[in-house]
Formats: sequence, C-alpha cells, structure tokens
Amino acid sequence: MPAKLSVTAEQVRRYRLAVHHLDRPCPPSELLPVVGVCGMQNSPPGAWETACFARMPGSTLPMLQAALEQEKTLLQAWSWRGVPVVFPTAESAVFLSALAAEPGEEPWIYTRGVTLALDFLGISWAEALTLVRQAAEVLDDCTVQSKEELDRVLAAQAAAQLPPALRERWNAPSMYGRPDRQSVGGAAVSFALRPCSFLGQVVFGARQGVHPTFTSYRRWVGHLLPPDPQAGAGLVRKFVHAYGPATRADFAAWTGSSPQQAARLWKTVQSELVPVNKAGKTAYLLEQDVPALQQAAAPETPLLLLGGHDPYLDARDRGLLLEEAALQRQVWRTVANPGVILYNGRVAGIWKARTVRDCLNVTLIPFEPLPAGADAQLTREAERCAAFRGVSLHCCTWEDI
Repeated sequence: MPAKLSVTAEQVRRYRLAVHHLDRPCPPSELLPVVGVCGMQNSPPGAWETACFARMPGSTLPMLQAALEQEKTLLQAWSWRGVPVVFPTAESAVFLSALAAEPGEEPWIYTRGVTLALDFLGISWAEALTLVRQAAEVLDDCTVQSKEELDRVLAAQAAAQLPPALRERWNAPSMYGRPDRQSVGGAAVSFALRPCSFLGQVVFGARQGVHPTFTSYRRWVGHLLPPDPQAGAGLVRKFVHAYGPATRADFAAWTGSSPQQAARLWKTVQSELVPVNKAGKTAYLLEQDVPALQQAAAPETPLLLLGGHDPYLDARDRGLLLEEAALQRQVWRTVANPGVILYNGRVAGIWKARTVRDCLNVTLIPFEPLPAGADAQLTREAERCAAFRGVSLHCCTWEDI
C-alpha cells in the first residue's frame, strides 16, 4: 500500500514529545499513564525515576518508590530486549507474556548466547528452559537478594534433579567469563531468566541497599500473571503510539525479538495501521493517531535535561533526533549512556553528573548553539535534578565537544 500522508521530522518530534509527556509538565497524579506509555527502562538503577521526574517535576523519590514497592501499582521485571523495565502492574501481560516466543520463533529474547552452554551440556534449549522453569517454582516461597545469588539458587535447585553425568557438566565452571563465580548451569539459568520473567515466574522485589531482590510474580503481586489474548496487540500498539511512524523492523529491534516473532505480533494490529511517508520511506502509524501527529504543537517546555536511557531516546530512527553519526555514538553507547540536553525534541548536547559527598557536579556539553538564557535555565534544571536525588548542586560547568 503506497504511503499517502507525508510528515516532516519536526512534526514527528512534536508528536512524540506529546505522547511521551515531555511537551509540558504533568502532575504526579498521572504517574500510571506516564509510565505506561511504553514502560521505563531501569538500567542503570534509578533510570526510571529520572525519566519520571523529567515528566512530573512534582514527583518525589519516596512517592515513586512507594508506588513500586509498597502500593505495587507499578512493577519491575525483565521485559523488552531483556532489560529491567518498570510498568503498570495492571498491564503486566502486555509487558511480559506478549514477549513469550511461540514454537518455531526461537531464539527467545535475550537468549542468543546460550548455545555455548547448551552444546557443552548436550541438551536442547527446550530442555534447559523446562529445567529452569521447574527450579523457579521455589520463588513462590522465597525472595532472593542479588542477581548472582538468584543464578546460584536456581542452578542448585535444577542440579538436584539431574542425573550424575549431566549434573557434573551442569556444575562445571562457566565459559562466559566468570568461571570462579558462575557454573555452566548458572549461565544457562541467567539466559532462561528472561523467558521465566515473560511467563510470570520471576520479578524484581523491593531493593535492599545496592542489591535488587527477586521473587515470583504470584508471591509479589498476590496472584498469577493473568492471561490476556490481546497482550501482543497491546504491546505493538504501545510501540507504534510511542515511536510512530515506525516499521516492523523497528519494532523487532525495540523488543529484541526474532523476525518471526515480530512479524506475528505486528500482524495483530496491521488493520489499524496507515502508511506514512517519513523521510522518503514508508513507515506506519496507528490510524487513530494521525490527527494528533498532524496537529502536534510546539512544546511548552522546549529545553529539557533527560537522563540516559530515557524512553523518548529509545526510538530506532536516531537520525531524527540527532543527524550526525559521530555525535550519535556519544549519546547511544553500549553501556552508561550520558544524559541528554533536549531542545524542541532534538538532541542538542549531553550532560554528565558525578556525586561526591552528597554534592552533585554536572558537566554540560552542547552540540550546537543554544537559545539565549539556556545557561541559566539548564543550571536551574541541574539544581532541581540534584534536589530530586536528595543532594545539592556543587557546580555546573560547560565544555566544548
């Protein structure tokens, strides 16, 4: 089907700013819809809280932590791309079971590297997953502190069910770089934890100091992960709503799914999509979102500081946010993405923060000339970010690229 509607980069940025609640400040009462746009990555820990504060400047750390750990209206679990994601508990099926692969769609999300362990063990992926799923039943009755301990506990639980020869291989040192800290079975468990998460067997509990804790969905929430035959369609709708106009390949990259799984899920909403000409290529938008895209207005707050891994920055078409490829590599890294200076939806620079003795030192690195008054405004933003984290701003310095 040929694309009928042509859109400009500015239109798309304005539309996405509005969808991501970055066009104007939101009250804390809108926490669930703000987080529920597409979920919020929480790696490194605290990334989701920073993303919330960028949208809801009236929010506080105790309020956010209470929603996640006491009220449990929010939940953290491994979700798209296998990363820790915070999302509304009421939408668990969309962020979890929708990502479960069906027969013929292997590899599962985040499991491509498991082959080394499987070859050494001489078992199939299906056998390994069954083993780990059976072991994970122990989480219905306990909470485990730290990811490393979770691997060990479930690996030991599985080992007890294995015949002697296979148990010996299972308990052998890992071939994944930490043979002194991890067994081959522990490595297999680590890869299988994402599928277990999608199937509702493991979620994050309350954080204890610097360590996360883990338990089962049933133990944490109080009931099993509810079935939802429309979960897959719900996930695609969320993605296209948040990052449209987009393509099926964009969706596959965002979820980390196989092409087969992405195709199956995309098909569930295909009748709801309309083709759009974006930068000379065809992409797709939910038909119900076309008026919002066409009528998107300039943001009330054009200059913002976003944290690294903010949901807005998770778009696959990074050139729409920042054209120069060399600069893109400074923003989107393998690990430890810096914060971003956002101006009218474009990445106009980066910022870095370092905390020393309850004081925050912020360095701002613009990629382009910023509007008059930007220095003072961004310094105020840095002060607010520091206060949100319970520290004071010691200095705010500027550097050239």
